[in-house]
Parts: sequence; structure tokens; C-alpha cells
Amino acid sequence: MIEILCWGGRNWVRRRPRRHPARSAGFRTFCRARACFRTILVAVAASTIAWTALSADEIPTASPEDVGMSSERLREIDTVVKRHVDAGEIQGAVTAVARRGKVVHFEAYGLMDVERARPMEKDSIFRMASSSKPVLGVAAMMMIEEGLFDPADEVAQYLPEFADMQVAVLKEPADVGLSPAFAAPGQAPEHRLVPAKRRITIHDLLTHTSGLGSYGLGTAVAGLPNVGPEDTLATRVPLYAGMPLDFQPGSRWGYSPRIGHDVVARIIEIVSDTPYDEFLRKRIFEPLGMKDTHFFLPPEKEPRRVVIHGLDGKSKGWDKPSRYPSASGGLSSTADDYLRFEQMLANGGELFGNRILSAESVARMTSNQAGDLYGGKGKQPGSGFGYAVSVVLDPVAAKSARGKGSFGWGGAFGTVSWTDPANEITAVL
Repeated sequence: MIEILCWGGRNWVRRRPRRHPARSAGFRTFCRARACFRTILVAVAASTIAWTALSADEIPTASPEDVGMSSERLREIDTVVKRHVDAGEIQGAVTAVARRGKVVHFEAYGLMDVERARPMEKDSIFRMASSSKPVLGVAAMMMIEEGLFDPADEVAQYLPEFADMQVAVLKEPADVGLSPAFAAPGQAPEHRLVPAKRRITIHDLLTHTSGLGSYGLGTAVAGLPNVGPEDTLATRVPLYAGMPLDFQPGSRWGYSPRIGHDVVARIIEIVSDTPYDEFLRKRIFEPLGMKDTHFFLPPEKEPRRVVIHGLDGKSKGWDKPSRYPSASGGLSSTADDYLRFEQMLANGGELFGNRILSAESVARMTSNQAGDLYGGKGKQPGSGFGYAVSVVLDPVAAKSARGKGSFGWGGAFGTVSWTDPANEITAVL
């Protein structure tokens, strides 16, 4: 098993005026970071000539050759990351590589704060953005294992407000229920509302096939106001029931960047009788030793947070305090912490003698659950979608260096993660 963590504070890049909310500065930064990641992927895959359970609370180290890797090829990571830093495409990064449960590379590059010229440190804390979603996937699988809910359960079973959803469609004489894939918030074309053909399920939310908040016509009609600093899942999630859906549930794949997974997190709160942030801390972070992963960063750790900057070198103010535990994108973490999370998945749900999930649940979460619906922005042929992660179904069709069955996801501030069971590789950027 190889794990790469290239956690980068990103500079925004200038592009054409955006037409989609996901094409924001954060998304463009993610694309630049992903380019860095893909180059690293080739270098690491080429360096490799069974996962093992770990018995200590620190992941051990080893020389690359001791675990069947090439030191020369691993050094290409330094070259690639430094090139992107020098080009101003990323302000800095932290990279780590492990194989067979042993760390063989761990380095920091660039700056964590451009304005103050503070160098990146190995324990710098990064905004995970949508890299928070796989953690939600694990939490949901824990509830499924324990019989507290089932993916087929209707959301309205736990949140009655979601019982009678409507779908926004174009208002045309010959309309047969057409709903465009995207409509800009506040710029919705003429439309009408039709009843949803069925209620949305937990499965729909986990696979982004619910139509809720996927920036289609329904999202444009309802708008998407920012979360307030005092909002909680209990106060915020019921409001989403008033949004028209972007398409009929289960009829297409449409990424819900900010809403769908938060609804699942609220259901987890209800069935576990535990606030979501507390649930993650007690059930996932503490057992894995993820001491620097938080929704709400303690004041004493603020100096370690990577400051997000623009091309002008000035802070973009993305670090305003909030009490909202967004499962969709609210976590902050370090390379070391997320290495632990990824190694747990690589080990089939266990790390340091602490079992988080059964191997069967990990396999279920990371297999294609969306049939042939997976699509939308950035889709590659040969891909599918599991519970909170994308899945490589055909490496040739996907033009992927990763093997069949690889899974992962990424975040708008530059984090990308994946695990390749067939080739014993896991990576995070």
C-alpha cells in the first residue's frame, strides 16, 4: 500500500468568467492541484516493484527499497511539487508516501502563509473542503453496520420535512419534464414545479443521485444562502426540504457539493443521538489518533493553519469562524492525520488494533453504487460512484494509471485522495 499526501495551500488562477459555481477560484485551484497530483501518481506508480495491520499508534518508517519501491522514482515527487510551487500554481504542499503500512517519504514544500513568508511545516493544518465527504461515507457505513439506518430508507423517515419534494423543470409547451443540468443561482429560466416521482433516500444522498442542491434548475430557483456562524445541522438541514429538486430522484448523477451529505450527517445525529462533530471525534478521530482533525480549530492550533492566498499574495479570508459542522466540506486536517484515515481504509477498516468498519463495509462503500448514472462535470469514461467516493471501473476507458476498483475524492482547496487496492497504492493530494 502506498499513500501520498500532497496537501497544498493553493494560489487561485485566472480563467474566463465562471459559468458554474463549481468553477470558482477554489475549483480552479483544485484543477491545478490535480494536475500536480496526476504527475506524482505516475512517478509513484512506477516506483513500485498486501496491506498489513499496524500494532502501534504511529505509522512506522522504512526505506523505499525495504518495501519494494524505488528511491529514485520517489524523488520525482520533490521535482514535481517544487516545479508547481516555483510556477506559482500552488503556494506549498506536504507530501508523504507509505507502502505496506510504512512511511517512506514525508516532506513539506513552499509557504503556508505567503504574506508572512512562513514556510510550510509537516504538521500544517489544511482546509479539507470536499475531502471531508469520505469521512461522512465512513460514518454512514458505521450506522448501516449497526442497523441504525439502511441506504434504502427514505429521508422523510427521519426528517418528515422531506416527504413531499418537488422537481423544477423548464416551462415549455412541449415540456415532458426536462430539467437542465445547470442553471445559475438567481438566473433561473422560466420553470414550473412537478411532484417528485418518489421520495429521496439515504442511498440517493450518498451517491449524489437525489437531485438536492446539485446546482441545477431547482437550486437556481431556491438560491443557496451562506451558512450563518451560529447555524447547526439541526437548524439548517430542515430548510433544504423547501428547495425544489434539480431532477427526479435516482434519474441522474448530479454532484451536491454543499447539501446532500449534510442531510446524511443530520440523520446520523438523530439515529446516534450524538452531535455529528462529537460522533466523528469519538468514533473515528480518537481511535485513529487523528489529533489535529477538527471542524472548529482550537485557538492554540490556529497558527498552524495554512492561509489561503490569491495571486496577489493576500489572504482570501476563507477562515472565518463558524459552528456549523459541514459534512460536505467543513473539516481541517494534517497530512499525518489523513494518512491514518486512508491507511484505515487500506487495511479494510482497521488501524492500530482499532476496527472502525468491517472489511465488507469498506468494500461496499468503495464499490460502484450508482450504476451507469455517474456523470456530470469532470466525468471520465470507465468510472462509477460509491458512497461518497468515485470508483475506477475500467482503467483503460478511464485513461487512469490507477487500477480497477480504485476509489477516492477531492476538495476545492487542492486535496485529492484515492486508494488503489489492485496495485496496493493509496494517495492524497
